Amino acid sequence: MGMKATRHNGRSGSHGAYDVKHNDRDFDSENADHIDGERSLQNVYWDCYQGYRLPGTDEERRFTFSEVEKSYYLEHYGDHVFAQNLRNEAARHKERNREIDDVLKNKKTCPEETLLQLGNIDGTVRPEVLAQISAEYFEKFEERFGSHVHILDWALHLDETTPHIHERHVFDARNEYGELCPMQDKALEELGFELPDPTKEKGRFNNRKMSFDAECRRMFLEICKKHGLDIDMEPVYGGKSYLEKADFIVQKLRDENERLEQENADLRAEKSELVLKISDVEKLLDDVSNDAYEKACDVITEAVRDETQKEDAKLIADYERRILGSDNTPAVKNIAKQIFTGIRDLFGRAREKMVASIKRTLSDPEIKERKVSEIKEKARGSVLAKLAKAKEEVLKHPASGNERRVRKEER
Repeated sequence: MGMKATRHNGRSGSHGAYDVKHNDRDFDSENADHIDGERSLQNVYWDCYQGYRLPGTDEERRFTFSEVEKSYYLEHYGDHVFAQNLRNEAARHKERNREIDDVLKNKKTCPEETLLQLGNIDGTVRPEVLAQISAEYFEKFEERFGSHVHILDWALHLDETTPHIHERHVFDARNEYGELCPMQDKALEELGFELPDPTKEKGRFNNRKMSFDAECRRMFLEICKKHGLDIDMEPVYGGKSYLEKADFIVQKLRDENERLEQENADLRAEKSELVLKISDVEKLLDDVSNDAYEKACDVITEAVRDETQKEDAKLIADYERRILGSDNTPAVKNIAKQIFTGIRDLFGRAREKMVASIKRTLSDPEIKERKVSEIKEKARGSVLAKLAKAKEEVLKHPASGNERRVRKEER
C-alpha cells in the first residue's frame, strides 16, 4: 500500500476557533508532553508579512502569527467592519456591531487551518521532502486561487512525533456594497467551483467547498507523485486511514481497546466454560476416573509384559549357560542352542497370551465399572476440594488486568 497523504481542514473545535498560537509556539510549551522543546528550534515558519524564519538563523520574528493575522484582517477587512457597524447603527441595531477580533474568532469568518502530512507515526518522509513538496503546493495554490484565497501563515513542525505543516488561509470576496470581506462560498463561486452534484440543492454534503477540497487534494497528490513518492490515491474521508495527530492517537487507542475487549471476551468465555465445568462435578469425576483407569490398565499390562520378559530371559539364560558351558560335545551344544531358541519363542507367545488375557479381564465392563467407581469415590473428596478452591479464585477476580486497562482507557 502507498503512503497516506493528508490534507485535513478545520476552523473550530469544542473550544471555538482554532488558536494559531499552537502553530508558531506562542505559548508556554514546557509542559506540553507531545512537544520536544529542544527540537522546536528546527521548526520552519512563514507568514505573509515577514516571510521565512528558518532554523539556525539568529534573526527573531518581530510579529507572532496572532499579530500577523489581526493585521491582515484590519488591513483588508477593516473597512467592511467599520461600514457594517455604521449600517447597524443606522438600523438601530448597535448590538450587532463587531470588532476585528470578533471576525477573527467567528467560526464562519476565521481563517481555515489545513494540516499537511505524509504518512503517520508508523512511517513518514524526511522533513526536507515534506517542506519541498509543501512549498511547491503553496506556490501552485497561490497561483490557482490567490485572487480569493490568501495564505496567511504556515509552520513546519519538527518537534512532534511526525513532521507536519499547519497552514492557515482566508477566503474573501466583495459583498453587495463592494466591500472586501471573508466569504467562503462566494469566493469559491467566483473561482469557478461548482457543486459536486449540480442537480441537487446546496447543502452539507453538496457544496462548493467539497469541490475545492477535492481539487486541492489532487494538486497535493500530483506534487507528491512528481517527487517519486508512492502515494495511496484513494481518498478516505472520516476513516482511520485518513486520521492523523490526535485523531490518529485516538484511533490507535480505539483499535487497541477493540483488541483487548476481544481478548477479554475470550477470557470471559473461558471462565464461563470453567465455571460450567466445575459445576458439572459428577461428569468431571467420571471423565477423570475413566481416564485414570485406562491409563492404569496400560501401565499394568506393560509392567507385566516387561517383568515377565525379564524373568523368562533370566531363567532361559541360566539354563543355557549351564549346558553350553559343560563338557558336552559340539553337536550336543548346537542342538541345545536350537532348543533354547524354540523355548524363547514359546515363552514369548505365552507371555503375549497372558498380557492379552489381562487386558481382556481389565476391559471387562463389569470389572471396569466397579474399579472406576472405586477410583471415583476415593478421588471425590480431593477433587471437590481443589475445584471449590479454583472456582473461588475465578469468581474472586472477574476482571483481568487487560479488562481494567480497557476501562481506564475508555474513561
